[in-house]
Amino acid sequence: MEQAVATETVLEETAPARRHRGPRRSMLGERIVEAFLTLNGFVAIAAILLIFLFLFKEGVQAFQTISPARFIQTTELDFDNMPQTVRMWQPVSTNPKYSLVPLVLGSFLVALPATLIATLLGAATGIYLAEVAGKRTREIVKPAIELLAGIPSVVIGFFCLATLATLVQNAFHTTFRLNAFVGALGVCFVIVPVIATMTDDALRAVPGHLREGALALGANRWETILRVVVPAAASGLTASILLGMGRALGETMIVLMATGNAAQVTLNPFESVRTMTATIAAELGAVPQGGEQYRALFLVGSVLFTFTFAINLLAEMAVSRMRRRLAL
Repeated sequence: MEQAVATETVLEETAPARRHRGPRRSMLGERIVEAFLTLNGFVAIAAILLIFLFLFKEGVQAFQTISPARFIQTTELDFDNMPQTVRMWQPVSTNPKYSLVPLVLGSFLVALPATLIATLLGAATGIYLAEVAGKRTREIVKPAIELLAGIPSVVIGFFCLATLATLVQNAFHTTFRLNAFVGALGVCFVIVPVIATMTDDALRAVPGHLREGALALGANRWETILRVVVPAAASGLTASILLGMGRALGETMIVLMATGNAAQVTLNPFESVRTMTATIAAELGAVPQGGEQYRALFLVGSVLFTFTFAINLLAEMAVSRMRRRLAL
């Protein structure tokens, strides 16, 4: 009996100690997780800064051997020994030409139509998933759409090269079988899931009381969607479009295989073009390190990085604005 009483006394004395150790361990675990997440955030920022510095350090060195004006246009003599201005990317000719104009135009001539087409398809899909589709249908359709993002871009590029280019040429009677429009259609396959998923998330983040209020005032389902829900999620929709465009500008294999790779100044989407990403992928591995062309390619990469960074920054600002509006 005395031993049982002594045991109970010991247990009562040690119970508060265990209770005190429990919260301390929990706080220690929380601090470790918090420190780990903070470290990851700083590592991500440092990685972006290092990439930025590396690209621009190599790219700026191109101005030491190449005049800045040559990155816009070059003057050379024609067959009649008359000076003419050319805007070409031709770094291996007798008179190397490093104009970035055809590369920038080619990149946007692919990215803009791709973003436009993908916005129509992706936004419509996102609205359907968020506002119309039932739970069972959503569980089937959304994973199927997101599977498109998992298809290797080289497979899509090969499909464009072998099949889609012929269909486009037969439909529009184009002179060039491989052109910017074929590349834009191929890029659509990889940015539709981005726009559709972000549109779905933006619409589902709209508070339910806005829908209920619109229905209570007599609006039907589609009036509620188009006049209340979509305007409330406009910032999120804008962010999805901008991120899709950034993804289109950064695509490499599809445009390398499907656009024809002709570095010419044109605004016709049915002509062959060459993008900045395709130029870097096709030439960087075959040029001597530290040479004139090598540094010019890094300058192309710096310009591309600047465009995509600016677009992603605008998208992040749009998302922040949506969060403030919806008080998330």
